[in-house]
Amino acid sequence: MKKVLLLMLATAITMAAGSANADSIKGKAGATARIGFVSPHDSDLGDFRIKPDIGVIGGGGLIYGVTDTIAAEFDITRSDAASDFPRSGGAGHLGVTNISLGGQYRFSVTPTQMVPYIGAGLDILMSDYRHFDVDTTVGVHLSGGVDYFLNKQLALTAELKGVVAPEADISDGFGKQGNFDPSSIATTFGARFFFY
Repeated sequence: MKKVLLLMLATAITMAAGSANADSIKGKAGATARIGFVSPHDSDLGDFRIKPDIGVIGGGGLIYGVTDTIAAEFDITRSDAASDFPRSGGAGHLGVTNISLGGQYRFSVTPTQMVPYIGAGLDILMSDYRHFDVDTTVGVHLSGGVDYFLNKQLALTAELKGVVAPEADISDGFGKQGNFDPSSIATTFGARFFFY
């Protein structure tokens, strides 16, 4: 039994070492899953400044290689953060669903395990705050990250992404009550699986 386990372990290590290099992304599609932390911007409700805590962000999407160095991306993420709520002394909940369309420039086209990239794109931001209505707004993002390939199909990924967007109205049955800023900076970690 020990010999079988050792043989399986040696085979797995050999396969991983022999195929860890990434090749061209051109014409390949992949799926991404990610989770991490988000730092939302401050917002306001009446005369009260809403100062959110560091929140959690997670989601996933698709990536497609247009050329050896250019890729198109589609991602959907959800971020949630807590803050003080001015009118009750309790907690307020801030959430943003981000539908992101963008592209990447990938710096490495020669076989290597580490592939750094930069990206940019358009974001549709659907926000919510406690029991209020918050308008949907459109923003832009810049991102930078790295993919570390375990084999030609599977890569671990880490990314820093900043989203900038105009403030959205916070309203209730009595009209506008404040301004919600969906801008944020997020750090995420995850994995990409490329289909062949």
